[in-house]
Amino acid sequence: MLVSACAVASNGDPYEVGEVVVAETELTVWIADESSERRQGLRGVERLPDGVDGMLFVLPNATSTSFNMRGTLIPLDIWWFDADMTLIGRTEMEPCPASPCVSYGSPGAIGWALETPAGDRDFSRGDRLLIVEND
Repeated sequence: MLVSACAVASNGDPYEVGEVVVAETELTVWIADESSERRQGLRGVERLPDGVDGMLFVLPNATSTSFNMRGTLIPLDIWWFDADMTLIGRTEMEPCPASPCVSYGSPGAIGWALETPAGDRDFSRGDRLLIVEND
């Protein structure tokens, strides 16, 4: 489902780019749907480029998981979505230049996680994540 919604950006983005909607807000996001991409995440990124609103992590199976900010340079909000793409929580995460780093655990089993710059968005529990299908 997701792969058909994404395309590699011609402007040199390091990830596939996709369009999502949360609470009627359209976002352009980098897609992390491979394990190596999920491990890398936004580490080393000083700021998101113009036109990119965040990163969507796609988990192969719904599970409880945790994220850390080791090597991440910008404060982020992480939005936790269950397997049905319903927002079940949000966590504010702070950069961590060196180990040890705090682990930020999901509030339950998730299938999707959306990272956005801290304070940029204001979604509510129960909001739905929608993938925009590009034809």
